[in-house]
Amino acid sequence: MYPELITLDLPVLGTITITSFGVMMALSFLTGFWIVRLELLRKGMDEELAGDVLMGAIIGGIVGAKVYYVLLNWPQTAQDPFGMLFSRAGLVWYGGFIGGAIGVSLAIYRRKAPVPVLADVCAPALALAYAVGRMGCFLVGDDYGRPTDSWVGIAFPKGSPPSTAGNLRRMFGVSIPESVPDTAVLAVHPTQLYEIGMSLLIFAILWRLRREPWKTGRLFSLWLALAGLERLIVEFFRAKDDRFFGFLTLAQLISIGLIVLGSWLFVRLGPAEPGDSPSRA
Repeated sequence: MYPELITLDLPVLGTITITSFGVMMALSFLTGFWIVRLELLRKGMDEELAGDVLMGAIIGGIVGAKVYYVLLNWPQTAQDPFGMLFSRAGLVWYGGFIGGAIGVSLAIYRRKAPVPVLADVCAPALALAYAVGRMGCFLVGDDYGRPTDSWVGIAFPKGSPPSTAGNLRRMFGVSIPESVPDTAVLAVHPTQLYEIGMSLLIFAILWRLRREPWKTGRLFSLWLALAGLERLIVEFFRAKDDRFFGFLTLAQLISIGLIVLGSWLFVRLGPAEPGDSPSRA
């Protein structure tokens, strides 16, 4: 793990720490921008739209991820609202997705560009950018899973928080034998790597199918279903304290909604019919 890459002592600004999470987040946005730009060029569209999509995703995504986090952790937010709002931690993917979708939609609407077409353009970019961003979570030791004795287990002694028995008990409600001291660092499921692997597979599928002569919006609907399925699966391995719905987490309920919505749209849109304009090669 490399949570902090470098610390700089700068005049006026003071000490600035560059974290691996921040670097990977920046790379994830740039990766998405690059893929969107490539697709716009392939379709013969204005490549400057990629910049609008990027800004909408950055602003809407970060704001949405933070708002979701403070609402999900309302008791702590009520005690320390400024600390929760302005801390460097606390960015939730589904909040970022909702906020980013709103931000990108507003940017596209302002440019009077076709939203369904841009949705298909963004689908592969979302999958690859998500994989890059999750590498940042792995490097800082965040969003890991439950304890495991299998060969895939990885300990995060300097994680955020460290994967100690005490943290897993108190912060995530994980059941651990009392014989294990709170200070013991446990190996856990590296769910960040699980998500990276599945997201790269989703990207490969979408990248391969993007040239199919489908109805506009069908590629994005496929991403919705696959992204929801990926998160639904990985949540069973996550160390989470928000299992408010039996054995399901809030993220899993949202995932099920995405799977249903994406599958319904995919079937409803169907393949292209004679006379439809196929995707450009």
